[in-house]
Amino acid sequence: MNKILELKNLSFQYDKQNVLEDINLDILNNDFLAIIGPNGGGKSTLLKLILGLLKTKDGKIIKHLKNDSIGYVPQNTNLNIDFPITALEIVLMGHIGNKKQLFGYSKEDISCALVSLEKVSMKSHANSKIGDLSGGQRQRVFIARALCANPKAMLLDEPTASIDVKGQKDIYELLLELNKSIAIVVVSHDISVLLNYAKNVAHINKNLVYHHLKNIDEKIDNEDEHMCEVELLSALGKKQVCCNHTHE
Repeated sequence: MNKILELKNLSFQYDKQNVLEDINLDILNNDFLAIIGPNGGGKSTLLKLILGLLKTKDGKIIKHLKNDSIGYVPQNTNLNIDFPITALEIVLMGHIGNKKQLFGYSKEDISCALVSLEKVSMKSHANSKIGDLSGGQRQRVFIARALCANPKAMLLDEPTASIDVKGQKDIYELLLELNKSIAIVVVSHDISVLLNYAKNVAHINKNLVYHHLKNIDEKIDNEDEHMCEVELLSALGKKQVCCNHTHE
């Protein structure tokens, strides 16, 4: 398993107040990493540092990626939904950073955008106005936009916020499918990510505590072992699954 990102002794401050302290984290090429933690704990700041939206001052981020190929899906996709723009046009924005021509998109750009929409099951909505789509459909379009960069990793900040339960499940199933070829990093408060999709968990509250979920499965069987928040949530979720199964 090759590393695609390495965070080494990373710290960050806002107005001389520590937000992140001594963060060390490896992200692998087939990872499905859930980043969890309290509000204000530094989760979104960490994403911005990885993306280069904030400058690293203490520590370093090593990217083992060609052309920094990281896709990003922001938290709020409900802004300006009344703007008269189609799903296809939004996905085409994923090509802006690589454009050499002054106006318009090439046939290759349009073809790539349509392929990306097809990957997220939204090709039939290519000409639909973004405001006419459901929250889940809009999120799929923004994922398709990120796919246009041919990323080796995709970072998503609360990808299922303001989406109904079925839409949330559909988004995570889509991410699970994409995870067959790219790394997925999700900031989320949704415990179902931890229980059903993630391979690893990073709990961030200024400091980072890393959990390999397979190791948690083994630890749950030993009742004498101390378990932290992530392990307790995982154990509770698995017991609930067992209870639901029993009563079916």
